[in-house]
Amino acid sequence: MVIDSAKSSDAPVIHDLMIKAFMEYKNEIPPSSALEETVQSVLDAFKKGEKALIAFEENKPVGMVRFQLKEEGLYFYRLSVIPRKQGKGIAKEILKSLEEYANKVDITTILCKVRMTVPKNIQLYSSIGYDIYDEEVVHKPNGINIKVVSMKKELSSSTIGCITSRS
Repeated sequence: MVIDSAKSSDAPVIHDLMIKAFMEYKNEIPPSSALEETVQSVLDAFKKGEKALIAFEENKPVGMVRFQLKEEGLYFYRLSVIPRKQGKGIAKEILKSLEEYANKVDITTILCKVRMTVPKNIQLYSSIGYDIYDEEVVHKPNGINIKVVSMKKELSSSTIGCITSRS
């Protein structure tokens, strides 16, 4: 597997991976806002400084993560692996590459938010060293409230590696 830094021209690929992965949440109340995103909204986010990593197997995209560098650390979201490839360690590999990226840019904290209704994601992050540090209720404009946990991982300088580039 190759995990590469995305370019703005990868917005259609990023969007496609995200929609395929987040379809499992279409019946959640409310459905994930990821399903409302468009290629243009991904492109607009890139123009505002968002970054992404894309995982490839045999030159085919199988997963991705979007992230921003903030004062408190690297904040990631929309971690996506296409359904037929889930459960094979791809998400963990993407997160490992995210840690390597953070180390390269001297960031020691990685953060995310997870819906409490998706315990498998909380378990995934916990299994690789993320801790819950906050709980909150996000109030959506339609009057629906979503309980989320904030998770973070503090990196040590021993988490060293590099992101490979696809040719």
